[in-house]
Amino acid sequence: MATNKHALIRYKLLDKCFSNKWKKYFIDDLIEYCTAELTAYVGAKTKVSRRQLLDDITFMRSEGGYQAPILSVREGKRVYYCYDPPEFSILKQPLNASEQEQIKQVLETLGRISGVPQLEWLNAVQTKLSSGLKLDRQQRPVISFEENEFLRGLEYLEPLYQHIIHRQMLAITYKGFKQTDPIVYGIHPYYLKQYNNRWFLFGLNEDNGQIQNLALDRIQAIRPLELLSYKNSDVDFDDYFYDILGVTNAIDREVEQVILKFTEGRLPYVLSKPIHGSQRYKDGFIYLNLKINRELESLVLSFGRDVEVIEPASFRDSIEQIVGELFQCYSFSRS
Repeated sequence: MATNKHALIRYKLLDKCFSNKWKKYFIDDLIEYCTAELTAYVGAKTKVSRRQLLDDITFMRSEGGYQAPILSVREGKRVYYCYDPPEFSILKQPLNASEQEQIKQVLETLGRISGVPQLEWLNAVQTKLSSGLKLDRQQRPVISFEENEFLRGLEYLEPLYQHIIHRQMLAITYKGFKQTDPIVYGIHPYYLKQYNNRWFLFGLNEDNGQIQNLALDRIQAIRPLELLSYKNSDVDFDDYFYDILGVTNAIDREVEQVILKFTEGRLPYVLSKPIHGSQRYKDGFIYLNLKINRELESLVLSFGRDVEVIEPASFRDSIEQIVGELFQCYSFSRS
């Protein structure tokens, strides 16, 4: 493999290190990382020297290189390297006409294979790429994706993702809807999930040893706890969410069979957009096997008079009680 190609790979590897806001890369760290990545790429032991990396940094800083804003920050007797601003990247260059044409060809290829079973997700990828990169000839937007641009807490999404992949325990200042004052939780972060246009963090609560979910829009601050060791997760989150709708999973609650009866007008909608993966339809009834939680309760109530809970009796009673309270509320407002 040509030496100049090795150099291009090293520049990209260094670029990734310098833009990482979550880890300090000293020269020994850079040597170890670049050596390991190049060895894996080439398929043979490829040693990267200190002198070589220092020359790479000099080139990346130069006008003939990328004019990269690489800082050398002294910490004790050692120096670590980073970008200032950290958002800089040598890869953030405008697409030229040739690159745009290549992407169009890739999207056309995706269009040919997106109908293959188990690859339906490519439809969304293809559409988002075309829309986001503005590769179509349309001058005005013709498609939008569901999102809540006014949602609070989205600024924590990327930092939390980085803390998860770098296995960092966190102190999270959190104020729930029913809490008078904020609480600081010690959390080992594991998983991020979006539900109903809100984002949730799942992690191990250091105090009680239980998996806890925290809504990002209720987080007030996050801070790494570098002196405390991170506890790895043994939770399979595919299994964790398998028996629930949404994000609330009471570990001690059993899976139950829920039977719902929909009106003729609403039934086709529910059949075309299943409530849960366990949904079955038989003889005019919808059958679900899952844990009853507040998300299921909210969804059932959202159907209004178009649905009746048949079983279990406890769930039917709960919905009946809420409907009764609503009736009293509206009756009282008229008097």
